[in-house]
Amino acid sequence: MQNIVQVKYQQTGKSKSTNEYGMREMQQKAFEARTAQYLLIKAPPASGKSRALMFIGLDKLIHQGIKKVIVAVPERSIGSSFAKTDLKQFGFFADWKPNPRYNLCTPGVEKSKVAAFLSFLESDEKILICTHATLRFAFDAIDEKQLDDCLLAIDEFHHVSVDGDNKLGVVLSSIMEKSTAHVVAMTGSFFRGDSVPILLPEDEAKFTKVKYDYYQQLNGYNYLKSLGIGYHFYQGKYTAAIHEVLDESKKTIIHIPSVNSGESTKDKYEEVNRIIDSLGELDYQDPDTGVLYVISKTTGKTLKIADLVHDNQKDRDKIQAYLREVKSVDDIDIIIALGMAKEGFDWPYCEHALTVGYRGSLTEIIQIIGRATRDSENKSHSQFTNLIAQPDAEDDLVKLSVNNMLKAITASLLMEQVLAPNFKFKPKFSEEADEDDDADDDEDTIKINGFKLPSSQRAKEIIESDINDLKAKIMQDQQMIKAMPGNVDPEVINKVLIPKIIKETYPDLSDEEVEAVRQHVVVDSVFKNGTMEEVGDKRFIRMADSFVNIDDIHIDLIDTINPFQKAFEILSKSVTASVFKAIQETIEATRITMTDEEAIILWPKIKNWIAKTGEQPSMQSFDPQERRLAEAIIFLKEQKRKAASNG
Repeated sequence: MQNIVQVKYQQTGKSKSTNEYGMREMQQKAFEARTAQYLLIKAPPASGKSRALMFIGLDKLIHQGIKKVIVAVPERSIGSSFAKTDLKQFGFFADWKPNPRYNLCTPGVEKSKVAAFLSFLESDEKILICTHATLRFAFDAIDEKQLDDCLLAIDEFHHVSVDGDNKLGVVLSSIMEKSTAHVVAMTGSFFRGDSVPILLPEDEAKFTKVKYDYYQQLNGYNYLKSLGIGYHFYQGKYTAAIHEVLDESKKTIIHIPSVNSGESTKDKYEEVNRIIDSLGELDYQDPDTGVLYVISKTTGKTLKIADLVHDNQKDRDKIQAYLREVKSVDDIDIIIALGMAKEGFDWPYCEHALTVGYRGSLTEIIQIIGRATRDSENKSHSQFTNLIAQPDAEDDLVKLSVNNMLKAITASLLMEQVLAPNFKFKPKFSEEADEDDDADDDEDTIKINGFKLPSSQRAKEIIESDINDLKAKIMQDQQMIKAMPGNVDPEVINKVLIPKIIKETYPDLSDEEVEAVRQHVVVDSVFKNGTMEEVGDKRFIRMADSFVNIDDIHIDLIDTINPFQKAFEILSKSVTASVFKAIQETIEATRITMTDEEAIILWPKIKNWIAKTGEQPSMQSFDPQERRLAEAIIFLKEQKRKAASNG
């Protein structure tokens, strides 16, 4: 199957070059905001967030009166990212030198780690590294005031949420409310499209945001020049189909599905065995490293495979220790993982991230893609593939399957927004246009008649920092999913549905602010989903199947176009006729108003219709009676599905 998203980059090398202090591009942006009490760094995996924190933490310790730095990471293995680092040799004014005694990302019980945490607060030491779990347990044993004038740095910040059961979220809220602590939050993904938001809007407003996007990072690489995102559908068990998308010549991380998901066979060990069998025959397992040596059935080459699925802690510690020391492209070929290796996992040589089953979180998708997007001389292209169960039109679980596939498609579309260059939009022939800014205009600046600039700082921040996050929420909204296949007029989508979602997401915005944000969402989506061409010195964009001169575009024209039309196009290209019919029926079922009594009355008429015509009544018919009979069929199928799932 073709890639749904395919983006090429210029290989400028800019994102990897350093300044006189040894800082890369993202780290420079973060360091400029170092005096903020609450700082949120949103940057992709491999962009250098760990070292950015070192620069900021040392400046706060030495120049801003902060007494201690506490770094919390989600897993023990990620703690190594904050180990002793020489920074002075590259031009910075200090080195990062944590005392090994207070690196709590080590094996051991939490009780002893909490004791060490408390000891650190009473000591003269400046830096402590621990897991999120240790921070949560330690918080139960301290008063918030003990963190006054301390810096709390939370890595992989998306583990926080406003869910009342999220202990890390409770800890953070309490520290912000009851102490003078500074907070640096770092994440490669911060999507409001996930089911539970990370921060409440009022708390999020307290943070100064540093945003560094995928496009800036990948465009500035030396080697990686393209990234593809594709979906592959299978029937039956995924273990019988995975060989179709698994290329043994590519360095690959395979994420098998959670045992609680529909794609799982419920026997994760057997799944690993099946994947290995699809590649070749197991020769032996190295007793010291845990690496599996498999003889390829197609090439005869020996493949080195790491199994991170096995629950035996001793074996997992062996293979994880080996992976941390990987220094060559030949050291490992394939990694099979369940929950491990989704974030904070550094394997620069990885070319392909293959995940089985729909991922319910866009945050998780971005983290998994990030495993394959580190720059390395062994690759010019990286690939993300999602292997998903193809819904069967006769399956009682078709609604769940279709819904998952729709969400997977919207996720891929969002990634196109994240990975593409960002345009800057301005009003044309308007007092709102700032003539002084004309000098800053470049090829990515587009001026539009009737376009509104944000009138408040709050609206500006949303447009500058949250536009992709907001699209995630819009594209996963149930009303939008129903509207996507051309069922709702584009003007209704743009002027009714999208403003409604914006208002729900940011209830503090005025109508004028909502309109400015809405215009940016719609215009940006239309341009990124359109096709740009240059003829001479003029630029054109394909809109509504015709090319329009960009200099002649008016906001009223854009409002007549469905900004997410590409979702429908991708669905129609990606699935079979029977599956597409199931999708249409699933969407139609949510809109049909019918009683059991009416359906029972119509059933004999449906049978007569089929007997007379040889075909089922069509939803596309111009005859309202035929359409009603077609609706009755869909209604009855949905009732049957509900009865089966409840029984």
